Amino acid sequence: MSFVLVSPSQLMAAAADVAGIGSAISAANAAALAPTSVLAAAGADEVSAAVAALFSAHAGQYQQLGARAALFHEQFVQALTGAASAYASAEATNVEQQVLGLINAPTQALWGRPLIGNGADGTAANPNGGAGGLLYGNGGNGFSQTTAGLTGGTGGS
Repeated sequence: MSFVLVSPSQLMAAAADVAGIGSAISAANAAALAPTSVLAAAGADEVSAAVAALFSAHAGQYQQLGARAALFHEQFVQALTGAASAYASAEATNVEQQVLGLINAPTQALWGRPLIGNGADGTAANPNGGAGGLLYGNGGNGFSQTTAGLTGGTGGS
């Protein structure tokens, strides 16, 4: 039994929260750019100029690090959003298969073919393709023999 509970709405809410954090960080980095990157020397001496240059260099490195962090953050938000979409799609597919199973069970039992859906493709053991749905669906493809001189299976109806 799995103890992990996830819902697409929770993932989307988390992605929105993380995107909000990223916006706040980007705003803080932009606000810090001007006051820290171009520092005037406190005095006219060489030491003041060297200290100002040192702090300006550190500010430039901080801005580069901030840009890389923003890129990582954007990719993280995209991963969360993509995971939510993939999870929702997988859940929808699972429900669809269960519903089709319920719909097709009576006609499969009575007539040997589904009401809705495509037939299975033929295999080496059973070369003829399966029949498609009575209302909707295509018959499966017949199996193609790889040995010369042998005929393949017929397609499903």
